[in-house]
Amino acid sequence: MQLIKYPLPSEWEKIIARPSLDNTVLFDLVKDVLKNIKERGDEAVLEYGAKFDHVSLPALKVTAEEIKEATDLVPEELKEAIELAKNNIEVFHRSQELHGEKIETMPGVTCWQKALPIEKVGLYVPGGTAPLFSTVLMLAVPAKIAGCKKIVLCSPPGQDGKIHPAILYAASVAGVTDIFKAGGIQAIAAMTYGTESIPKVYKIFGPGNQYVTAAKQLVSLRDVAIDMPAGPSEVLVIADESANPAFVAADLLSQAEHGRDSQSVLVTDSEQLIHDVMMEIDEQVFELFRKEYIQQSLENSKMILFKTREEIIDFTNLYAPEHLIIETKGYNEIAAQIINAGSVFLGHYTPESAGDYASGTNHTLPTNGYARAYSGVNLDSFIKKITFQEITKEGIQKIGPAIEIMAGTEELSAHKNAVTLRIKS
Repeated sequence: MQLIKYPLPSEWEKIIARPSLDNTVLFDLVKDVLKNIKERGDEAVLEYGAKFDHVSLPALKVTAEEIKEATDLVPEELKEAIELAKNNIEVFHRSQELHGEKIETMPGVTCWQKALPIEKVGLYVPGGTAPLFSTVLMLAVPAKIAGCKKIVLCSPPGQDGKIHPAILYAASVAGVTDIFKAGGIQAIAAMTYGTESIPKVYKIFGPGNQYVTAAKQLVSLRDVAIDMPAGPSEVLVIADESANPAFVAADLLSQAEHGRDSQSVLVTDSEQLIHDVMMEIDEQVFELFRKEYIQQSLENSKMILFKTREEIIDFTNLYAPEHLIIETKGYNEIAAQIINAGSVFLGHYTPESAGDYASGTNHTLPTNGYARAYSGVNLDSFIKKITFQEITKEGIQKIGPAIEIMAGTEELSAHKNAVTLRIKS
C-alpha cells in the first residue's frame, strides 16, 4: 500500500483518483454483441455463452427440477444464514415504504403521490471468481417488496452447465420469477431487448466485470434504465489510536479481495496505527484464499496520514467512498459530518462484511465518487412514483389567474386558454 503523509489540499484530487479501466476500448465488441442478440435472440445468446463462458447449453431457462436439485445441495447451515440475511434485508427495506398523503396546497387544489412497482426488472448476478448469492438477496428482496411482477435473474453457468446452487437457492427464497443461464454482455443484451426465452425488462440491476459495465452503459443510453454507474469496489477506513490494528487490517483486506482493481484506503492521524496495520496486513494476507487478487488490489490502495480530524472528514467527503468504516473514539461525532458515502459502518465491531451480507442494509452501492450524487439500491430503486392532482371549481378560480399570467408570459396561449375557459364556465 502507498503511504502518503500530510498531503496538501491541493493534492487531494489526484490522491482520490480510483484505478479504472477505459471501457471505450470495449465498446466496439460490446456493440457487436448487443446488435447480434437483438437481431438473433436465443441463438446468439447460446453462441456467445459457448464462446465466452466455454459451455454449450441445450436451453437457457433454469427448470424447477434444477432449483430443487440445487436446494438439496445447499448445506443446512448456509440455508439458515441465507434465511437470516433475507429476513433482515426484508425488515429494513419494508421500513422504506411510501405512504403518500393527499395534500391540499390551497383551498380546492389537492395533490398526492402514489408509488407503483416497476413491472419488469432484471437482476444480473456474477458467478465467475465468486458466486455472489448475497447479491441475489440484495436485489430480489426489495424487488419483491416493491411488488415487481416479473423478476428476471441472469447468471453465468459453470463448466457443468449449471448455476451455483447457492445462487439458485437464494433466488428461490427471495422471490425471483425467472432464472436464466446467461452471463456477461449477452445477459445484459437479452434482458434489454428480450429473446424467445428471456423477457425484456424495464430496468437492470447488478454488478459485473468490465464487459458487463460497458454493456450497461451502452444500453442505458436509450433502451433500458440501470441501477447506477458502476466501477471497482472500494472502502475508506477512518481510524485513530483507539482502533484495533487487526480489525482495521482485516477491513482493508476484505475489500481488497473483491478484485484486482478494488481500492482500500486508510485515513488516520496516528502514525503508530499505520505501522501496526501494515504489520497486521503482512501477517493476515498469507492466510487468505484470494491473496493473488488482494496483493494486486493493495497496489492501488493507500494509507494517508493527516494532522487533524477536520482534514480527515473533509478528505473523506471529497473521496465519497462506497463503503466508509469509522473506527475511532467519538465515531458518532464524525459520522454526523459525513455527507458523501454509500454506506457507513460505525464503531470497532461493525465490519463492512455485515452490510455485505446480513445486517439488512443494501450492498449495491455507488462507487468511484458517485456517492456525491447517487444513493445505493433501496426500495425506491424498484418503484416509480406518479403524482396526481384534483382541482375543484373553487380551486380553479383561486389558482387560475396565476396560471394565466405565467402561461401568458411564456407566450403559451393554449396553456392559458385551457384555464381561461374553465374560469369563464
